[in-house]
Amino acid sequence: MASTSPALEKARRLLEEAAAESLPTEQVDAPPSGFYDAFVLCGIRVHAVEPGRLLCHFTVPSRLLNSGSFLHGGATASLVDLVGSAVFYTAGVQTRGSPLEMNISYLDAAFSDEEIDIEAKVLRAGKAVGVATVELKKKSGKIIAQARYSKYLGPSSKL
Repeated sequence: MASTSPALEKARRLLEEAAAESLPTEQVDAPPSGFYDAFVLCGIRVHAVEPGRLLCHFTVPSRLLNSGSFLHGGATASLVDLVGSAVFYTAGVQTRGSPLEMNISYLDAAFSDEEIDIEAKVLRAGKAVGVATVELKKKSGKIIAQARYSKYLGPSSKL
C-alpha cells in the first residue's frame, strides 16, 4: 500500500475504531429480516391518516442518537424513507418499489425523549413514479428536517 497522508490515516483509523466498537460481526451480518425497519420505527404512532397524507408522532429514542446526543442524520433519512413510502398507500398505491431520490434539509436537532411529529404528503402518485414531502417537526412547530422523496411505484422486477 502506498504511503498515506496523516489526514487519510486519521480517517481510516476513525472508521475502523468505530466499527470495532459495534456488535460482533456475526450479529451484524445476520440480523432477522425486517430488523432495521423495526429498529428505526419502534415507538412510532400514527395520529392521522387521510388520502395523500400521513401524520405520525414519535418520541426520539436514545438508540437513534449520534455522538452529539441528538437524532442521527441517518436515522432521520430512514424515517423519511419509511414514512415517505407509507404515505403512498394512503393514495391507493401499492408500492414495492425503491426510492429514487431523497433530498433532506436538516434544520434543527431533536434530542432523546423529545416528542416530534412526522408528516408526509403525496405530491404526485403516477403510474411509475411518486413524489412526496416529509417533514419532521418539534411540538413547538420548529422544523427539524424537511424532505422531498421520490419513489419508483411500478411492479417489482422478476429478474
